[in-house]
Amino acid sequence: MGTGVWSAGRPGWFSYELTELFTGSGRRQIHVEARLEEAGYHGTGTVETHTTSAKYLGEGQAAWHDVVSLGAPIRGRTLYPGDEGFAEACSGWLLTVEHRPAAVVVAADAEDVAAAVRFAAQAGRSVAVQSTGHGKSVPAEGAVFIATGELRELSVDPRARTARIGAGLRWGEVLTAAAEHGLAPLCGSSGQVGVMGYLTGGGLPLTCRTYGFAADHVRSLDIVTADGLLRTVSPAQEPDLFWAVRGGKSNFGVVVAAEIDLLPLRTLYGGELYYPVEDRRRAAHVLGSYLAWVKGQPEEMSSSVTLLRFPDVPQLPEEFRGRSFVQVRVVHMGEEGARLVEPLRALGPEKDTCETRPYTQITEIYQDPKNPVSAHLRSALLHELDDEAVEELVSFIDPATPGGPFPGIELRHLGGALDRPPGRSHAVSTQGAAFHLWMRMPAPAEQADAVRKAADEALERLRRWDTGAMLPGFMFDHDSAPERVRRAYTEAAYRRLAELKAKYDPNQLFRINHNIPPSGDGAGPRS
Repeated sequence: MGTGVWSAGRPGWFSYELTELFTGSGRRQIHVEARLEEAGYHGTGTVETHTTSAKYLGEGQAAWHDVVSLGAPIRGRTLYPGDEGFAEACSGWLLTVEHRPAAVVVAADAEDVAAAVRFAAQAGRSVAVQSTGHGKSVPAEGAVFIATGELRELSVDPRARTARIGAGLRWGEVLTAAAEHGLAPLCGSSGQVGVMGYLTGGGLPLTCRTYGFAADHVRSLDIVTADGLLRTVSPAQEPDLFWAVRGGKSNFGVVVAAEIDLLPLRTLYGGELYYPVEDRRRAAHVLGSYLAWVKGQPEEMSSSVTLLRFPDVPQLPEEFRGRSFVQVRVVHMGEEGARLVEPLRALGPEKDTCETRPYTQITEIYQDPKNPVSAHLRSALLHELDDEAVEELVSFIDPATPGGPFPGIELRHLGGALDRPPGRSHAVSTQGAAFHLWMRMPAPAEQADAVRKAADEALERLRRWDTGAMLPGFMFDHDSAPERVRRAYTEAAYRRLAELKAKYDPNQLFRINHNIPPSGDGAGPRS
């Protein structure tokens, strides 16, 4: 028993100097040099003049606990399997993805993040990062898991119309703070979504046709890269890395803060229209009418249509049980919203919530689930849709063919500002697609394989209209496969990302993600 100091050695190694060892025969000195290997460490040491072996096997907690603190105390918390709070730190909104890291660093500040990244690099461990857990996509097995939920900086500069946001913030919090100054961020459909995962995936806001991707409106990012350095990247500082992070997700480091533009938006016109579907013909009429309607809409109108079929179960409100719906959602930024929606009202919705409302209510339009869900999520980018596409789509909610799994298939109308070059170039684009398809299917554990198979079959049936591209912010489950990650980018963008990966993370420290291998590591042109 005694006191000593850990210090880092070459990658994967550490040493320990114990200056006082209290035993029955008095004080002794010990020096141990050891290497981390899987769940433990082993090495050699000296006690006075004698050489001895030092070995630790088992859960690995003692080795990890000692080494994580080495030379750089963590202001936050370091947790291990079995510790109180460990499971909660690893949890998230999507229950179908389970993290099992070797250790969790609950960072209190950017320095904690940098220390954890440096340790992982030295120990040969991969790094996984999570702020809110809404975008869980790839299991973190044996990684150093950095939880940034406590990085909660938030300040608004009303004169500059900007906000500085820490990695632990969610969009609902930013909406509220910005609204106090008559300003607003370009958020997505849920106020529960974390800011950083959204921005690094490009960010498809509900006002996307009017303002483009949210990544267009990022001014700078603070990011800890694989070398353990905290960098501020912007159009003027390391512009290549700034380009890559906005769309490249977590491939280039851990984003700890962002500065974004805010827009002078106080109100919008928007809401939902629900059309009950008694038969396939009615569903086709409503969907076809919507597709004809969007062709004449100005850029100020962003919208989506969702095909829903609800199971007949007591957990649902009676008004939805066992019924199918076509649901249209609209968000209009201007004075003409009510007039433009009139053709949709003429189709006879059962429920209509469209109205002028405060911008702070924008995320209430979609009513995304706030509690964790067990669901299978898939996406695609589609061409323009014809009558055959309509028939194929409505077949998924045909009341005449009941049976699970029960899908929710959303088509988000693209185009407008999304098709123009952004003012601050980034890695994301719709690659000319007309619609974004988003499929959410309930996936209880006992039905997971059947649900995945059904989703694959649904996408196969829609292949004729599939552009072959995807958006990086909507990739889950087996969309993390390398050949599918390539589809999220143009060939030129993917090649540039791979080159920058080779520059900033050549050893693949950040690989618990939709991974982009560095150039020279299989990152050839997209097939």
